[in-house]
Amino acid sequence: MEIRLPLLPLLLIVCVQAGLGEPIVYSARLVHRFSDEAKAHRDFRVFRNGAAVGAGAGGGFWPQRRSLEYYRRLLSSDVERQTLKLNPQFQFLYPSEGSATLPLGNDFGWLHYMWIDIGTPKVSFLVALDAGSDLFWVPCDCVQCAPLSSSYYSSLDKDLNEYIPSASSTSKTISCSHQLCEQGPNCPNPKQQCPYTINYYSDDTSTSGFLVEDVLHLLAGQSDVSNKSVKAPVIIGCGSKQTGGYLSGVAPDGLLGLGLGEISVASLLAKAGYIRNSFSLCFNEDDSGRLLFGDQGIADQQTTPFLPLDGKNLTYIVGVDACCIESSCLDNTNFQMLVDSGSSFTYLPEQIFEKVADDFDRQVNASKSTFEGYPWQYCYKSSSNGVPKLPSFTLKFATSKSFVVNNPVFVIYGTQGAVGFCLAVQPTDGDIGTIGQNFMTGYQIVFDREKFKLGWSRSNCKDLDYGDRAPLNPSGNNSSPNSLPTTAQQSAPNSHAIAPAVAGRTPSKSSATCISCLAKLFLLLLMAHFSST
Repeated sequence: MEIRLPLLPLLLIVCVQAGLGEPIVYSARLVHRFSDEAKAHRDFRVFRNGAAVGAGAGGGFWPQRRSLEYYRRLLSSDVERQTLKLNPQFQFLYPSEGSATLPLGNDFGWLHYMWIDIGTPKVSFLVALDAGSDLFWVPCDCVQCAPLSSSYYSSLDKDLNEYIPSASSTSKTISCSHQLCEQGPNCPNPKQQCPYTINYYSDDTSTSGFLVEDVLHLLAGQSDVSNKSVKAPVIIGCGSKQTGGYLSGVAPDGLLGLGLGEISVASLLAKAGYIRNSFSLCFNEDDSGRLLFGDQGIADQQTTPFLPLDGKNLTYIVGVDACCIESSCLDNTNFQMLVDSGSSFTYLPEQIFEKVADDFDRQVNASKSTFEGYPWQYCYKSSSNGVPKLPSFTLKFATSKSFVVNNPVFVIYGTQGAVGFCLAVQPTDGDIGTIGQNFMTGYQIVFDREKFKLGWSRSNCKDLDYGDRAPLNPSGNNSSPNSLPTTAQQSAPNSHAIAPAVAGRTPSKSSATCISCLAKLFLLLLMAHFSST
């Protein structure tokens, strides 16, 4: 598409008349979305285990110029842009079963879970929350799935569910030609159902099956006192086959990926105009929690920017300038960390871990000990008075902001109460650490994908009181305080190889006026063009 220079003054005049003030002229090259230049820019390939598996988030089938598919895609994109709301419809959205998250202990890999309703009629699923991956998947048309009977899990009082697409009147097939079908280029027929396979970081853990579209049941919070019901179309992984940790208690009823990928629920809700492109997680010391879609946190929260990984905004990475124990900030402890609710505990690069653990050991007022079967290296005996006052643990972010960890230890209980505690941090290979759930405790953590920054503020999560639902078995949540999280369970799912992209930002009201007038002007120019030919 070509816009000739004589039209530019006219466009600027229209915008000024629309009330935008003095015009500011920018110079830019125009590239058609289906040009060879755009194709070369978007069609990068994704590698998994050293092998190319197809186009990335911007790739897929590229239509032949002026073909039927070429015009269909242009029209589809225009309709999508026109239906995108210029302002979010709701301040907050949360699942119709409530915003509360549930910690279900060792049986479920020490992750947090929440109830999600899918389909028509709606069916409930207890899904794990994972900010380190993108896809929302549930057990579906099972060939190899974890047991779903409550008899397998001590904290459940009812069976978990399996999703059956044919039983939902709102379920739709996602074909290989869909723009979010990663494996589309490998399909023999673009009309067949889109398959998916995701290999997670730990213990050969994976899920595979097919993609479907169905409605996610949500409620509007705070500004909408009527608790308006929302049925939002989302893409779901019909997980017919799971491996590794998914067969042994981790996410037996599915996983809600909250990553940056276009296919994640957070991205789809924002792109459809339901919410701002942000969400928050809150984990309290009593193991309660909250998830709110669209939440951008409070005005005086602290923030630090997310950093690109290998030049791409793939996941939630922050920069750490130094690790501090009490007032002692250790030299050469600058590195990057992944912020991941799908990791139960926190990991530091090995050399940094040794410095931090040695300084913690030097300052803690307790006798070092070992506890059989526990994976942590730095453990201590409790006194008759319980766990002593611990030295503070602080992450100094690159923006000179301090993230003070509320409770860096894991307490070990015996029949008479606390018998010891361990520094709940593990070493990891590589240069990137992980901020897990244990370091997030006591904070409202905001993943602001619109401004591409992490926010945090102290919170007991009680003030975020939207649609609580009682746990499956309240006594079961804390029934095993001294259950051991195994090494396998601590190695929680990590980011996978799908190359994600940040969803488009919601235009401001001022720019919306100009967009509207330009659209009308362009329509008039098109009509004039066709009438003259």
